[in-house]
Amino acid sequence: MRLDINLATHVYEDARRFWLRWGTGVALLGIVTLGLLGLTISGWFNARLDHRKMNELRTQIAERDRERMAAEALLNRPENRAMRERSQYLNELIARKTFSWTQAIEGLEKVMPPRVHLVSIQPQLNEDNQLSIKMVVAGDSTERAIELVKRMEESRHFRETRIEAQTQMSQAGADSVQTQIGALYVPSGEQGAVR
Repeated sequence: MRLDINLATHVYEDARRFWLRWGTGVALLGIVTLGLLGLTISGWFNARLDHRKMNELRTQIAERDRERMAAEALLNRPENRAMRERSQYLNELIARKTFSWTQAIEGLEKVMPPRVHLVSIQPQLNEDNQLSIKMVVAGDSTERAIELVKRMEESRHFRETRIEAQTQMSQAGADSVQTQIGALYVPSGEQGAVR
């Protein structure tokens, strides 16, 4: 009589294959974890440097503001008022000199759509001491004025172009719509700084 006896109490496992599979996965996970930990520490360190720079810049801004306030207080004294008004007047004259009629008209010629013509143009300084222009154009449709505004905005001579008012004329024909347009004028020397 034959008896089959299994003397093993546990199922045979290949431990080498287990450690090759799972050990490699755990090692890769450990490397990724170390990389992420390094990135976190690096980011934290860079954030501290950025905060330190921001605090230094805030201190410099506060110092400049104090200097500006002291300079304004000095200029606001009654004995300095005449000099201040004269310097403001001269600065406005210099800013107005940057407006070149020739360049402005040439810039408008390049962007002016067909069947639209310039009626008037008026340069002036705005509250930020920037040179702005107010102009009135006339044409046969509203779409032409909108096209002009789009072309002016794409031009390097004009910024912040907008339609301020529009008037429908009672007559039908070539000049049935008048449009008032406002824009900031960019002189040739400042084009690199703006764009």
